[in-house]
Amino acid sequence: MKVGQVGMVGYIQRMVNITGSLARPGAELGYELAEGDRSGRTPVVLTHGAGMDRGMYDAQFAALTAAGHRTVRWDLRGHGASRLDAGTRFTAADALADLAALIDALGLDRPALVGHSLGGNLSQAFVRAHPERAGGLVVLDSTWNAGPLSTGERFALRLAAPMLALVPAGRLPGLMARASAVTPEAIARTEAMFARMPKAVFLDVWRATVSLVSPEPGFRSPVPLALVRGAEDRTGNIATAMPRWAAAEGVAEHVVPGAGHIVTLDAPDAVSELLLELLRGWHGRPPSEEGTAA
Repeated sequence: MKVGQVGMVGYIQRMVNITGSLARPGAELGYELAEGDRSGRTPVVLTHGAGMDRGMYDAQFAALTAAGHRTVRWDLRGHGASRLDAGTRFTAADALADLAALIDALGLDRPALVGHSLGGNLSQAFVRAHPERAGGLVVLDSTWNAGPLSTGERFALRLAAPMLALVPAGRLPGLMARASAVTPEAIARTEAMFARMPKAVFLDVWRATVSLVSPEPGFRSPVPLALVRGAEDRTGNIATAMPRWAAAEGVAEHVVPGAGHIVTLDAPDAVSELLLELLRGWHGRPPSEEGTAA
C-alpha cells in the first residue's frame, strides 16, 4: 500500500463513528464512539449536563475525532437517545455506575473525562472514587463538588428544586435555555433539548446534581485538572466557586468570552481548540497560553 493510501485509510478510520447502546439496570444508554487513530493519544469521554444530550458536543466531538483521539459521547439515562425504564427514577448513584460501565464496555484505558454541569459533577465524583481509572479531568461550567459552601450557597442548593417545581412545565424549557445560553442558536438548541424531558424526570435529575456536591476540605484532584467556564455563566455559584477552586488547586481557570453556561454551544470553536490544547499540554507540550481563553 502506498504512503498516500495509508494516510487516507487512517483518515477514514478516524472519521468512522460507531453508534451503539449499552443495557443497564433500569435503563439503556445510547452512545457514539469515534475510534481515532490509536496512536497513543488519550481517549476522551464527553458527558453532557442536566436536561441536555450528547448533541451539545457536536463541534468538540468532531474536533477530537479529527485529531485522532478515541472519543466517546453518550446520553445519560433518561436523556437524548438513552432510555429510562418506567418506574425507574434518575439517581446520581445510577449515573455514576453507568459511566463506569460504559468505560469498561468500550475498553477505555484511563480516559480524560470532560463533563459539563451535571456531567462535570459526575466526572468529579468518578475521579474522587476511582482516581486510577481516569487520565485527566476537564470541568466545563460546573460547581466544585468538594469545595466549601457558605450558608447562603447551602440554602440556595436546597431551594433550587422546590423553586423549579413551581415553574409550569410548558415554560420550563424556555426559562432554562435563556438562563443557560447567550447566542440565539445556542438558546434554540438548548430549549429543544430541554423540551424532550418530562418535568418530573428533570426535577429528579436536578436533585441528583445537588446530591453530588459533597464538601471535603483539603481534597485535591489526583489527576490532571482543567477548569473552564463561559464568561457570562450566571447559573448557581459557578462564577464564584470556580475561581476559588482554581486557586486551591493551583491551576488556571479558562474563561471563554461571549459564552454562558452552555459554553460548548455558545463558543464551539473556542472550546474545541481549548480541549485539544489542554490534552496536548498533559502529554508534555505546555499550553501556549494560561488563564483566560481568547
